[in-house]
Amino acid sequence: MAVRYAVVVYVVTAGLHGENLGADEQEVVLFSWLVVDLVNTKVVVVQQHLVKPRSLDVNENLLSDTCRSVFQLTEEAVKNGQALENVIEELDQFVKAKLDNDGSRNFCLVTDSQLHLRQVLHPEATKKNFSLPDYFCSFFDLRKEFRMFYHTDEILSIQDMLNYLAIEANESAEATNRHVQDMAKVIIRMITDGYKFENPDTINERLEAGICSKNEVVDSNTVVRARGLPWQSSDQDIARFFRGLNIVKGGVALCLSPQGRRNGEALVRFVNQEHRDMALKRHKHHIGQRYIEVYRATGEDFVNVAGGSNNEAQTFLSRGGQVIVRMRGLPYDCTAKQVLEFFGSGDSPCQILDGEEGVLFVRKADGRATGDAFVLFESEDMAARALQKHRELIGSRYIELFRSTTAEVQQVLNRSMDPRTYEQQQPLIANIPQVPLLPQQLLPSGSRKDCIRLRGLPYEAQVEHILEFLGDHSKNIVFQGVHMVYNAQGQPSGEAFIQMDSEQSAYLAAQQRHHRYMVFGKKQRYIEVFQCSVDDMNLVLTGGIPVQRQLISPGGTMLPPPYGVYPYVQTTPVLPTVAPLTPRVPTYYPQIFYWPYPSPPVSPTTYYSHTGPTMLTSECIQLQRNGDGRPNGEALVTFSSRAEAERAIQEKNRQNIGNRYIELFMA
Repeated sequence: MAVRYAVVVYVVTAGLHGENLGADEQEVVLFSWLVVDLVNTKVVVVQQHLVKPRSLDVNENLLSDTCRSVFQLTEEAVKNGQALENVIEELDQFVKAKLDNDGSRNFCLVTDSQLHLRQVLHPEATKKNFSLPDYFCSFFDLRKEFRMFYHTDEILSIQDMLNYLAIEANESAEATNRHVQDMAKVIIRMITDGYKFENPDTINERLEAGICSKNEVVDSNTVVRARGLPWQSSDQDIARFFRGLNIVKGGVALCLSPQGRRNGEALVRFVNQEHRDMALKRHKHHIGQRYIEVYRATGEDFVNVAGGSNNEAQTFLSRGGQVIVRMRGLPYDCTAKQVLEFFGSGDSPCQILDGEEGVLFVRKADGRATGDAFVLFESEDMAARALQKHRELIGSRYIELFRSTTAEVQQVLNRSMDPRTYEQQQPLIANIPQVPLLPQQLLPSGSRKDCIRLRGLPYEAQVEHILEFLGDHSKNIVFQGVHMVYNAQGQPSGEAFIQMDSEQSAYLAAQQRHHRYMVFGKKQRYIEVFQCSVDDMNLVLTGGIPVQRQLISPGGTMLPPPYGVYPYVQTTPVLPTVAPLTPRVPTYYPQIFYWPYPSPPVSPTTYYSHTGPTMLTSECIQLQRNGDGRPNGEALVTFSSRAEAERAIQEKNRQNIGNRYIELFMA
């Protein structure tokens, strides 16, 4: 459809500009727009608005050097600006009153590159929880339109367009006004030369469901891996993080741990490489207080996670439900009729799509139930009412509910039908970890002192707090180089080891951050920072304190052994053969347990006070015997809490030890 007006939109953020606009997650501080009458080929109106970012109240040195020098902005001027949502509302009122008064869409948005809308306005509106007008989801990229119309690949900026058309730039106006006015000159010239605004770029407002086959070929230049996601994140939450970029149908695949829980990672597939490249620029952007790591991935990675070949799953997913809900903790004899009654009862009843056909039970290869099921709902409203039944009962079992995805259905069904998933022999007693549990490909042995050790951390501290404490030194941390340390009870130990990119980086970090304070809420703790090597890390994590060689603090003092002054010799815990044996570990010295970042997976619907793994020792297990002293096939296992015991029953009941399945009961 032909349009009469072109609305030119141009934004300036407090941080980076040019090709990196929006890559640093900074807020908008200047918003300019201009209207071109395409019929009469003239500019109708020009507006410029200062925008006050929300972060200005806590950051007095917000503006970059470019903002100050090129755009002549100051903090004082920005403080008097409007909120971004108010600026958008003012533009919307003008558009509705002057350009759209006959009810037809006779205007279009025009931007200089994809970044102003995709990387700045849509992500910022999502974080600030306000909606952009629907016409912000359709726009023309002037650079791309210019290259296609004039058949040239050498245009990289508005100045290049002016030079190509032999048009003089407007030198009289301010920087931002000059920019939008130069864009208007280019647009008018293109219209004069016969150009028409057709086939705009679009921005998807919502992730659509889709099915991926194991045989599908996925372009590796369209896939990224996101790490560090909150455990309860759904596919829609991840799509919101990448708002402004177009994800293919069913293009978010949440990764599951071997236990079937979400592990804080997801693979995301975009419509093309351009959108994938913009997604990579969101590396270390935030969901709430968590920063998210974004890396390249391959099409094979995506298919391995999201692809499926199970006919039952394909039939279930092809029914077209808008929302999938996963049920966990079902009684093993639960029927589809009971599931329908569960959702259809209570104060907010809801209907499952297609009745019993909209329920898919997850079963093992031999047909035994796993306690999991997926159900389909036809609308968001119906699914929201369904999720209100989280932890309600079927019989005597409370049921966990959370949003799921097509990829998760595929993964769970693929694993459940693989006999190796459930039939592998399980030891009677959970193995006490063989410390150190250090991935050798990540931490090879070495004596170069290119690592630092942090002690005295608040137990609530996460990786992002450590990065903030290290400040500029965090830039020198190698990939996956932050290692939190937990004790044998799964509790944070207050220590962390960090791999740096050189000995000099480790030395400077230890010198400049030793005995500096970490502020955590109302707490203020000083942190010890020591330079060390990978070998030193291994010695501490295994509990082996060397006789000849000890860690030296930056000030030259001897670094004491962790957790006390007792000498500690590493011992390998021995599993009991006939009767339980006590591992040869001093009771006053807790064993160190290592888990690489991100922390171990927990339930995707629950926040936990800590993320350390649940551990069992031989003292927790009592083998039951007959009167003649022979084992009678039963054992009593003590857990730290009732919740842990219920979780163990839910996950391990009727799994195998050898060729025998084991039943678990609450005692």
